[in-house]
Amino acid sequence: MTPAPRASLSARRLYLCTPDRPDLGEFLAACVEGGVDMVQLREKHLEARPLLARAAVAAEVCRREGVPFIMNDRPDLAQAAGADGVHVGQDDVPVRVVRAILGPDAVVGLSTHGRGDLAGAADEDVDYISAGPVEPTPTKPGRPGTGLGYVTLASERSSVPVFVTGGVTPERIPALAGAGARHFVVVRYLTQAADPRAAAQALRAAIDLAWSTAPTAP
Repeated sequence: MTPAPRASLSARRLYLCTPDRPDLGEFLAACVEGGVDMVQLREKHLEARPLLARAAVAAEVCRREGVPFIMNDRPDLAQAAGADGVHVGQDDVPVRVVRAILGPDAVVGLSTHGRGDLAGAADEDVDYISAGPVEPTPTKPGRPGTGLGYVTLASERSSVPVFVTGGVTPERIPALAGAGARHFVVVRYLTQAADPRAAAQALRAAIDLAWSTAPTAP
């Protein structure tokens, strides 16, 4: 496994989380060309062997484009595919197990959805957390939105970068940034885009503007 750029995470602004798709390699390349600078493969419907094959495709594109590639949930497959790290949820493989499998150089992210999760994350060996979803989203069925207040709380209290999830669009970036967000996770705005490169460019332009006008850009 190639050591991941853990120290660069604070500069990562636009994090794509995508399921598998037939054009995965081309889609990821277009998104990165448009401004995505971190990628997660989150696929819940493939068995281990086909998922590993698709992860290898994503890993190759991300390595070529120079952006971190993160697997969802599966440190074993991340290691086999040459991913840079793993993102886990509150009910997934514990962070300590991920570290035991992938080692100290891997990027490890953890989902948080409220005060309790945020407090627990402070005791974990993670490189970033996600906060949200700010708005209800089909990718997390049944989970209510956290609202902007949680974005502010997480941004103020977390010692690692906070990547905001849920309803990230160019139009929503100013409100999210006003609540303290500096790092953004996007799913549907890119996965459903007719032109992923142009959609990524629109998101990145809004995010860059938010960074440029923020008092600080943690």
